This record gives sequence, C-alpha cells and structure tokens, in this order.
Amino acid sequence: MKIAVITGASSGIGREFVYAIDREAQLDEIWVIARRKDRLEELQEKCSHRIRAIALDLSEDAGIAEYKDLLQAEQPEIHLLVNAAGFGVFGPFADSDLEKVLKSARLNALSLTAMCHISLPYMKRGDSIINMGSNSSWQPVPYQTVYGSSKSYVLNFSRALGRELKDRGIHVMCVCPGWIKTEFQQVAEHDRYIRYVDRWYGPDEVAAQAMKDLEKKKTVSILGHPVRRQVRLVKFLPVKTVMDIWCRQQGF
Repeated sequence: MKIAVITGASSGIGREFVYAIDREAQLDEIWVIARRKDRLEELQEKCSHRIRAIALDLSEDAGIAEYKDLLQAEQPEIHLLVNAAGFGVFGPFADSDLEKVLKSARLNALSLTAMCHISLPYMKRGDSIINMGSNSSWQPVPYQTVYGSSKSYVLNFSRALGRELKDRGIHVMCVCPGWIKTEFQQVAEHDRYIRYVDRWYGPDEVAAQAMKDLEKKKTVSILGHPVRRQVRLVKFLPVKTVMDIWCRQQGF
C-alpha cells in the first residue's frame, strides 16, 4: 500500500497539502493527522483518494507512539511525508505561558523529528519528506523567540537529513513561506504583537509552490520574490541589524 502522510491536516497549509497531493499523486490512501477528527473526515468530500482520518496529538508522546504502532500494523510504503503540524507563541518570552511555549517547541521541532525517524523505515528510493519551516528560519526573531528558533532547527535538520538520505534516493525539502493567512495567527496572538506585514500569501499558494519545487528536487521552497529577496538580504546583514530592523517594523 502506497500512502502519503500529512500532519496538521485539519486546517491551513496542511489542509492545502492534502488537496494538492490528492490532485497530483497516485496513491492508495492519504493519511491525515491532526487533533480534530471531524475536520479530518471532512476532507474526504473534496478528495478522490481514500482519506484515512487519524486523530492524534503529536505534541504528546502517546500520539507519536500510536502513529508508530499504526505503521507497524499496516506496513505501508510512505511515498510522501508532509510535516505541517505546528504553532507559535508571539510576545515577550518572559511573559509567555511556559506550557504553551514548550508545547510549541515540541510540536514544531521534536515531534517533526520523531515523525521523520519513525517514517523512514517505510520509505524507499523516490519517496520524499516535506518539512514546514518558515521565513523565521533564517534569522533570530525577538517576540517570536521560541517559534523562530524551532523553525531554524527545522531548516537545518531538513538540510542535514537530506544530505544523509541522498544516497538512498529519499528527497527532503523544507518549505519556508512568508506571512500566511491561516488559523495559526489566532493561536499565536498575531494581531496583538505583529504590526507590520509586507504581504500576505494564501496557504494554497504555498502548497502549490512546494509541490512544483518538490518536482524539481529543490531542498528549500520559498514562495514569492519579496520573500526570496529578504532571505538573500538577511544572509549578508549582521544579525544585530536584522533584529533591529524587525523590532522597528513591529514597533518594539
């Protein structure tokens, strides 16, 4: 049985990846993972592939263990793994809720790491992994301290893992979008702490660009020329200057 596995599939970019993969891939099933099973089950109405709705909280060890057990029982080939689950906490680190901050770090980085490790035994030459990074992956981001740091981890982890898996023919790509209008902003208290956004992109645009870039075997997918220019600029500016610009833009 050949499958795709998409985490964070109940909304936002994860949901759009389900639609994009359903249109483009030839699979036996698409496994969709998130906490809200009712939202996952809705996906079947818009997809031609069989959708298996798997309600798990991947920020918890029990959720990771249940996914591992399911793979052992089913023995599928994972043609494509998309790690899109994640959330952020915006605002001063010292004032942040510790439980939320740690859960964000676990889901964005450690759970993604576990999903890759558990899935790899079920992958072979020609299969792929897509990990969700962020435009925050490229720089330290004050007032998104843990979120930005966790996404820097995802970018570096993806690049290193991709190099290790090159000889096995398994491709790894990190998606690093700019500002995306999804439910993520509500969870992160975006409107309270973010005062400047140069441009919004849609989650469907991110998923579509990622699928094109995956076909080209790119290791990083970036949507939009403004975001690409910003990434290039950040590489040449001193880190202090980059953080100063960010703080001025947001009024901190």
